[in-house]
Amino acid sequence: MNDQVNSFPQVLTIAGTDSGGGAGIMADLKTFQMQRVFGTAVVVAVTAQNTLGVQDSYLMPLDMVDEQFAALAADFKIRACKTGMLGDANHVHQVALNLQKYNFGPVTVDPVMVAKGGAPLLEPAAVATVKEELLPLANLVTPNLPEAEVLTGLRAESEAQYPDLAHSLQELGAQNVLIKGGHASHNTVRDYALLSNGSSFWVSSPRKQTERTHGTGDTLAAAITAQLALGHNLQDAIESAKKYVSRTIEQTIQVGHGHGPLNHWAK
Repeated sequence: MNDQVNSFPQVLTIAGTDSGGGAGIMADLKTFQMQRVFGTAVVVAVTAQNTLGVQDSYLMPLDMVDEQFAALAADFKIRACKTGMLGDANHVHQVALNLQKYNFGPVTVDPVMVAKGGAPLLEPAAVATVKEELLPLANLVTPNLPEAEVLTGLRAESEAQYPDLAHSLQELGAQNVLIKGGHASHNTVRDYALLSNGSSFWVSSPRKQTERTHGTGDTLAAAITAQLALGHNLQDAIESAKKYVSRTIEQTIQVGHGHGPLNHWAK
């Protein structure tokens, strides 16, 4: 196969759709476009969803998940990929098998468990499969605070305990960890990163009081994935992605009656 044909940076999102356009694969593809990488997708689930919540969801047949992976591997040169909504244990397992079968570059695992409106996006029984099969494949895992607590079984009463959560996630197999602090009640949103070499750092942004934050976690992970595909190191990728997400929240757009979407056009 002619590598020159695939010289443009290509990335992959493995997740669910959002018919409302604000999160999931829709947010990922918009983010990829703005980061100037070519986005592809493996659709694991389809949701009936808007800014008010998730009304219904449907998991794709497992053989269709396999066929999407195979189709991408046969034609594209994926440099980095991310996971999002995976639904249940069977689908987490199938995604993990495919990520072992094909080399799609560094894997960013966004362990999506609950939608902004409260709808569950991962069955409780699937958490063990994420821990046992997906985290060991993760170059980076990007949980928010509640997700990190579920995965580790630890409670974090303050930011001082974020390093404990991160070390625990490394012990589960993830090479690098980014604990997102958006659920904490501070005027500044502080995320904690622990890298595989033992170094760590914080990334911060002012908290904006707005309901228009639907898809924030997806967008952050997608922007990191894009930056990695462009050849940047992980710390630079995280810092760049954090700045981009901050802009998408600050430069708000008025869409929907509930938890509105980000402005992916943000400059």
